[in-house]
Amino acid sequence: MSKVLIIGCGGVASVAIHKCCQNSEVFSEICIASRTKSKCDALKAKLEGTTKTKITTAQVDADRVEEVEALIRAYQPDLVMNIALPYQDLTIMDACLACGVNYLDTANYEPEDLSDPAWRAQYEKRCREEGFSAYFDYSYQWAYKDKFEKAGLTALLGTGFDPGVTQAYCAYAQKHLFDEIDTIDILDCNGGDHGYPFATNFNPEVNLREVSAPGSYWENGHWVEIPAMSIKREYDFKEVGQKDMYLLHHEEIESLAKNIPGVKRIRFFMTFGQSYLTHMKCLENVGMLSTEPIEFEGHKIVPIQFLKALLPDPASLGPRTVGKTNIGCIFTGRKDGKEKKAYIFNVCDHQECYQEVGSQAISYTTGVPAMVGAMMLLTGKWSKPGVFTVEEFDPDPYMDALNKWGLPWQVDDNPTLVE
Repeated sequence: MSKVLIIGCGGVASVAIHKCCQNSEVFSEICIASRTKSKCDALKAKLEGTTKTKITTAQVDADRVEEVEALIRAYQPDLVMNIALPYQDLTIMDACLACGVNYLDTANYEPEDLSDPAWRAQYEKRCREEGFSAYFDYSYQWAYKDKFEKAGLTALLGTGFDPGVTQAYCAYAQKHLFDEIDTIDILDCNGGDHGYPFATNFNPEVNLREVSAPGSYWENGHWVEIPAMSIKREYDFKEVGQKDMYLLHHEEIESLAKNIPGVKRIRFFMTFGQSYLTHMKCLENVGMLSTEPIEFEGHKIVPIQFLKALLPDPASLGPRTVGKTNIGCIFTGRKDGKEKKAYIFNVCDHQECYQEVGSQAISYTTGVPAMVGAMMLLTGKWSKPGVFTVEEFDPDPYMDALNKWGLPWQVDDNPTLVE
């Protein structure tokens, strides 16, 4: 029986909240908090009467540490689930430390303001030392490790699908399927169709910044960076079909390179249709993906935030999205002295997700693991002080919970490898 504060009320948070309410034996009380309290109240009204979980709501600006602290002190949760924006990870972690409560999120920190001189100096230093130029990385949150250890608190980073489930797949493969892992290819295929000329399946600011950035992968102990979308492969995904996919930089590569001993190469691929890429390139060329504020009719506006206001809300895509996702990890290596390969993956149906929780599969595949990660912490199955990513814990209870709570996984022992 636990009290949990959930910060965020967008598409992913809505799924996580639905799943917490399905699991009221663990989540006896939840408080849904967001900058827009009316969204929280609407979700509470929708769920009340369908669950034994006691639901309250609150207004909070997660950019302000003092507001988050005040809410934590008033509510006194056992865990804070940060399902807001990655820009707010550090303020919420600071509040959790000040109040002595465990922390969880679904994506690692990146700054909202890329022009801040102090941040730019640190960012440019990291680019030189590490060899990749993505705006997001784990260094800011890993810097909290000693603070959380000394406080006897746990911070679980990135328990969405990728990052999150993909790292559990890696830990599972390491524990059960391989003696040595040589290569890991993480494949994220969305075969869904929402019918719009252009829309993003999760927060447009985060999505478009991620996709338009240079790609990079880990090979032989160092990063290799490439121009954005310059490596393309075709792959035939089970239950989805043949899709074009492109190599991107992705955060779990950074932690897996550290935590999977002896791994020689880690890559991340995501599928995109040509229409999406054409729209994105056009928007980039005219400056609409910029995070730098510009002057417009006497007001400061950030182009990508203005674009976000024009695009369909990802949370609204559920009723019109059809098709399936296929997300997983292809491994090569050895077991008992013999060469081996395997693909651990999940297939998720957009319309089945919508019928269950009112959401498309992209939000579903991130929201379910957020609840599962929280359950691991609250039940004590994962419990050690410090700052950790998913693969640093025993994968077995997490993998069992994925099967139970809506993301069943499969193992293909003879997958086609990505060339």
